[in-house]
Amino acid sequence: MMYYSTNDPTHRVDGRTAVLAGLAPDGGLYMPETIPRLPEAFFDSLHEQTLQDIGFTVAQAFLGDDVPDDKMREIVVKALDFDIPLKPLRTLPLSKGELEGVAVHVLELFHGPTLAFKDVGARFMARLMGHFVQNEDGERTILVATSGDTGSAVASGFSGVPGIRVVILYPSGKVSRLQEAQMTSLGGNVIALEVDGVFDDCQKLVKQAFVDPELTNRLRLSSANSINIARLIPQTFYYFWAVAQLERTSPLSFDPPPARGSFDSELTVEEGARGGGSGEVIVSVPSGNFGNLTAGLIAKRMGLPVERFIAATNGNDVVPEYLETDVFRPRPSVATISNAMDVGNPSNFARMRELYPSVEAMREDIVGIKVSEEETRETIAHVYRDTGYTLDPHSAVAYAALVGYGQGGIFLATAHPAKFKDVVEEATGQPVVLPERLAACLSKQKTSIKLPADFETLKKFLLF
Repeated sequence: MMYYSTNDPTHRVDGRTAVLAGLAPDGGLYMPETIPRLPEAFFDSLHEQTLQDIGFTVAQAFLGDDVPDDKMREIVVKALDFDIPLKPLRTLPLSKGELEGVAVHVLELFHGPTLAFKDVGARFMARLMGHFVQNEDGERTILVATSGDTGSAVASGFSGVPGIRVVILYPSGKVSRLQEAQMTSLGGNVIALEVDGVFDDCQKLVKQAFVDPELTNRLRLSSANSINIARLIPQTFYYFWAVAQLERTSPLSFDPPPARGSFDSELTVEEGARGGGSGEVIVSVPSGNFGNLTAGLIAKRMGLPVERFIAATNGNDVVPEYLETDVFRPRPSVATISNAMDVGNPSNFARMRELYPSVEAMREDIVGIKVSEEETRETIAHVYRDTGYTLDPHSAVAYAALVGYGQGGIFLATAHPAKFKDVVEEATGQPVVLPERLAACLSKQKTSIKLPADFETLKKFLLF
């Protein structure tokens, strides 16, 4: 399969080139020339397949021309060596109207090494790039901007990979203490740059680097956040996996909840886990740079039975605003407690526009819902109080948006609550126990280099 630039459809490259380049020379994002529709037999047996089986089938649909079957299966199996469970969540609404008689499910994406959903994409991409560069001479530089979890996932995924240097830009003082510790404690081939600015400044610097002639001539640059198609493709896997798990659980059987609250346990998939009564699913996605949502949209184009996606945002609501007004108005991001979503000019909006010819067409598949800081805190508190389940701030945004939409469905839990310990403890009034792997990061020495939000300074660092 060939890939084209969102800035110039005539610029086309093969999969290997798209993955290793990350960004097109004209600054565009790579998109597959076609989105393959998976065969009916795949969906007929979806409930019988493993996560690794699903990942292999989807990955080969996009990259089968570039990676042999046996190598692709090895990449997928090694990348997806942790669980991604779909769990029923009995819960009461946040004063948004009654949702009795429907099922709400949570897809837990935080069981990987850095306890965030980005482990899926980062681990797949690291192994795929390692395969592509194994016969190259010299070093390749992975340059990535992060608003939180991308940096730690990329650092973990690429740590120790031969022939690759990783440079991570993150906004100083605007990521959690644990996120920073995960990025700055590895050393070796991983370098953390602490930028005096916000995420949008970091992202702008990375984009400038990829179109700077001197840098691109002297360095072999690649990206590792969701602007790279190799991060996006594996993020489609877990949407298929969520539906596969949902199909196994009809009728649903609930165990007693671990805490207060009551809920009718005699629920079936047909009574609300699927939305709209059509046998398809509603999925609420916490959204920042919109790679996660774009991956879901691609999965839907491949045939996945999702009726509608909810683009759930915090105060950085440029995409919900676009869906309402047909005006895309990027602006500086505002800091929130769901910091990984603090993006004022989401890169993947360019891919979303490629998927839809008009805002009217986009509205058929996506509804945008903004969740305030107060609602986010209230959601963490009341879900814990009523169900015993602990949400991190990003997952709380997704849950609140799903409740606000007024139907049952699936929401994505993108980070372990311990990564946002202070916020969660304040909301719930209960201590959050740090998993051992997070506590170990805090005991290590922080190693970062402070830089101003200035491209020439970054350029000098990269070259020398």
